[in-house]
Amino acid sequence: MNIKEMIERREAEELSPLAAKSANSRGREHTITPCKLRSEFQRDRDRIIHSKSFRRLQFKTQVFVAPEGDHYRTRLTHTLEVSQVARSIARGLRLNEDLTEAIALGHDLGHTPFGHIGERTMNRLIGGGFRHNEQSLRVVEVLEGKGGLNLTWEVRDGILNHSGNGRAATLEGRVVGKADRIAYINHDIDDALRAGIIRPHELPPDALKVLGKTHGERIEAMISDIVSESEKAGDIVSSDLVQSATDMLRSFLFKNVYQDRWRTQEENKCDFIVSNLFRYFMEHPAEMPLEYVTIAYREGSERAVVDYVASMTDRFAARLFQKLFVPESFSVM
Repeated sequence: MNIKEMIERREAEELSPLAAKSANSRGREHTITPCKLRSEFQRDRDRIIHSKSFRRLQFKTQVFVAPEGDHYRTRLTHTLEVSQVARSIARGLRLNEDLTEAIALGHDLGHTPFGHIGERTMNRLIGGGFRHNEQSLRVVEVLEGKGGLNLTWEVRDGILNHSGNGRAATLEGRVVGKADRIAYINHDIDDALRAGIIRPHELPPDALKVLGKTHGERIEAMISDIVSESEKAGDIVSSDLVQSATDMLRSFLFKNVYQDRWRTQEENKCDFIVSNLFRYFMEHPAEMPLEYVTIAYREGSERAVVDYVASMTDRFAARLFQKLFVPESFSVM
């Protein structure tokens, strides 16, 4: 018995009957030789970690655009925090941690430069709209490697359905959807406090009574509640009390951080950069890298420009904008 088979046996013996088992995966688009050292879901996790799109998350916005401090979250650190929260929930419920981790690490690969600001800009510019979860799926199915990463069906389903109106087929995928919200609510509060945009006494007191006053207390309360309630429900759910308190914090963030005046000023600048890059390459598709020119030939210019602009990091987009639209004599970067 090799290591992969030992992992599969341990899953069958130790995981919940509701957990996804790697031996029972629906498989991949293209059949490959099994790895003797890793389960199918562990292999997917490794493919995501070693991808270019994963590395680029380091230089993509979470909430604060180009923060000067070293301690603000990026899209990469957000992804890692989602993975940690999701694995804690999965472990508590005896679900498949490897599948959960793979979905969590891949869930935001399709995010645009400047985070949700860029996403809203792209959504406005293209026919049919833009949704980062759909772009994340396209990254792993088409754009990475030579025709995609060839991930298992369960990981791809979880990436697609971690947000939006879809519902993940596995409990592990639904865990990631919950973990995503837990992570961003709590770390965005933490970053906003650090930046001085909000103050501790401004947080909704009714929510703090339920969840706790500190960052760690709130995360633990949310995770513990999901584990407790989900065990009883056979699905991934929160209690009404904790869900209500969580929604209070989320509404507070939208009002005081995500839609505040300071952010609107930065949002306009980011929107201007993304809009002009999009329009420029729609008019000059041949100036994109060869891989995107090939997509333009096969699937049309708009599809290729969306893929190219969405792949950019914040700093690459800003530098490219400067190169294309700012005379060198006026360059300040």
